[in-house]
Amino acid sequence: MKPLPLPRPSLLTNWPRVLRQAWSIRFSLLAACFTAAEVVLPFLGDVLPRGLFLLLAFAASLGATVARLVAQPKMHEVEP
Repeated sequence: MKPLPLPRPSLLTNWPRVLRQAWSIRFSLLAACFTAAEVVLPFLGDVLPRGLFLLLAFAASLGATVARLVAQPKMHEVEP
């Protein structure tokens, strides 16, 4: 039995606009920054509570998930 071929991934036609304007992208990048801070800050001392940036990264990831489902009308407008 042959496995089914997987569909080939392709970019959206308006991917530059999505990259600039989509809230899910913004929240994902914010989560990545918080995750990096969680790794780096322990080397700089115990100024902030442990796990703070982990919690912030979790919140930003949830925000990205919600933003992915919420309609963003500006994404579908025609650019001049």
